[in-house]
Amino acid sequence: MSNSSLPLVVDLDGTLIKTDLLIESFLNLLKKNPLYAFVVFIWLMRGKAVLKHEIASRVEIDVTVLPYNKSLLKYLREQKEKGRHLALATASHQKFAFQIAEYLGLFDKVFATHGGVNVASSQKARLLNEAYGRGGYVYAGNAEPDLKVWPDAAAAIVAGSSQKLLRQAEEIGEVERHFPLPKPGIKHYLKACRIHQWMKNSLVFVPMLAAHEIVAPSMILNTLLAFFAFSLCASSVYLLNDLLDLAADRHHKTKCNRPFAAGTIPAIHGVIMIPILLFVVLILCAMLPAWFTLALLVYYIATTAYSFQLKQMIMLDVVVLAGLYTMRLIAGATATGIALSSWLMAFSMFIFLSLALLKRYTELVGLKAKGTNAKVKGRGYDVEDISLLSSLGGASGYISVLVMALYVNSEAVRPMYSHPELLWGVCPVLLYWISRVWIIAHRGNMHDDPIVFAIKDSTSRVTAILIGAIMVLAV
Repeated sequence: MSNSSLPLVVDLDGTLIKTDLLIESFLNLLKKNPLYAFVVFIWLMRGKAVLKHEIASRVEIDVTVLPYNKSLLKYLREQKEKGRHLALATASHQKFAFQIAEYLGLFDKVFATHGGVNVASSQKARLLNEAYGRGGYVYAGNAEPDLKVWPDAAAAIVAGSSQKLLRQAEEIGEVERHFPLPKPGIKHYLKACRIHQWMKNSLVFVPMLAAHEIVAPSMILNTLLAFFAFSLCASSVYLLNDLLDLAADRHHKTKCNRPFAAGTIPAIHGVIMIPILLFVVLILCAMLPAWFTLALLVYYIATTAYSFQLKQMIMLDVVVLAGLYTMRLIAGATATGIALSSWLMAFSMFIFLSLALLKRYTELVGLKAKGTNAKVKGRGYDVEDISLLSSLGGASGYISVLVMALYVNSEAVRPMYSHPELLWGVCPVLLYWISRVWIIAHRGNMHDDPIVFAIKDSTSRVTAILIGAIMVLAV
């Protein structure tokens, strides 16, 4: 009997899908209630099968958007059309295994963790031998535990990028097929950390620039340290946010390509990276004033709360987003000991509220373009809110310009500038830029993140240079 006529048994985590359902379900559990982080240890003490059952009974996973191994899935469909018996054998809980089997409509039998039985490694081999007999099936796997199964299989199918595992499988016996996956590189990890978003943290330099203290070496050094501390802290939050938002990202037209959502990087790597980044942040904070550490701690708590819950609360989410941008200014001030101007605080709150509303508005415009009359997944808004968000966002942006105009006409500006009247030139430039980005958003051409749009947009860069030139001339 040729191997092609034997039953084909397929592993799930890392093989059929480019992720681990235990990690994903655990993250969903934490998103539901972070306090479960302490309870899982009690469940684990009773065994992995109990842990998986307790988690599965409390969370749901959208199996329709999981990152499937497309090349392997295509092969399985071809084998199914030829009449080959297909089975799914996984250490994941049977609840998720049956949902995936039903969604794909490929498998004749499912072996999965249930009750007190954890279907992994030697236990999986035993169940498969009972069902098909030793040498009576072909097994597809991707990791070291599968080496316990392959010796009893007639042949192996190897998935993934590990050449070492492929060699080990070849030493055990015949390899029917190999389905390699691209190995994640440094660029994927940098993308997961959203290095391009670090530009936002350049706001920590604003207090120093606004106070005209750009020649003080100690302030420059402290601001640089603050920039990297803030950036690494922000990256740790981005990682957490992406891990908690996997399902929502996979439903999004562009966020589905993020490394964790697409399965390019294993979710467990993100879980490990978070404490490493925070450890480096603590080292940097030790070189800066205690007030900066406090400001960064407030930022971290606020962003974490945003990731878990606040992003789903209408209007509070955009106010928090605007506040997080302003926290960067506060952090820059605490790192250098510069007192923040109330004018700068007022301007920043209104301009960043406008951009936060623009972000939500853009998401809704995208939904409307699809003809979908529904809420943004993971948010509290629906397409009916488009006109209101547009009004609020435009008004907030224009108020920021009004604050700038009042500042230019105030007594506070005279000690800082030799030619304060030149600062009036900033107002029409800001009015132009704010109006332009809202028109672009209205036409459906805005990037998901307005800040990223501003960085990449040549007109926005020219606008920023023009504003900078005006302020330098005013000095």
